[in-house]
Amino acid sequence: MIKIYGSPLSSAGRCFWALEELGLPYEVMPIDMRAKEHKSESFLRLNPNGKVPVLVDGDFVLWESMAITNYLVKKHKSPLAAQNDQEEGLVLQWSFWALVEFQTPAVSWLIQEFFVPEDKRNHQVIDNAKKSLPHLLNVLDGALHGKTYLVSERFSVADINVASVVNILIGLKYDLSPYANVQKWFKSCSERPAFKKIADMRKH
Repeated sequence: MIKIYGSPLSSAGRCFWALEELGLPYEVMPIDMRAKEHKSESFLRLNPNGKVPVLVDGDFVLWESMAITNYLVKKHKSPLAAQNDQEEGLVLQWSFWALVEFQTPAVSWLIQEFFVPEDKRNHQVIDNAKKSLPHLLNVLDGALHGKTYLVSERFSVADINVASVVNILIGLKYDLSPYANVQKWFKSCSERPAFKKIADMRKH
């Protein structure tokens, strides 16, 4: 059975989402970050970076959340995977963009807001994130103009990877009202049963 290390509250959340979309059985392997289990010798053998998520599929070990989501949908020949070279290019384009451009300010803000004591919070980091997000959201909003999903006209792993970042902004109570296309698209993504199941898991 597939094992997934990490919490749905972390970047592993998109991996859980993909697993649920595929209907695959999996075992959750909790990691106590406060106890620094992610820095233990046994965990570092799985991921020398000492970070989650990590997927163990038989003898195969894989880390980096977006590599994991792409691996899962391709291995199981899911409609969520790219069906041709052009779709593959677009899936990678949006996944890399989400990770390098979009997620960076969102996570920077999240860390300051929820993990740094208020008296030690770096408000410049938060302000910089807030300044960079409108441009990024305009890029996404423009790409979704006249479209239901990011790649072709079906829900794909690209939507999982990008929507998981938008979900961070939802947690930060970011105002998405200026981005009607993003709102409509995210609503469609978040109404999927797999997304709802992961959202419920985050509450426990």
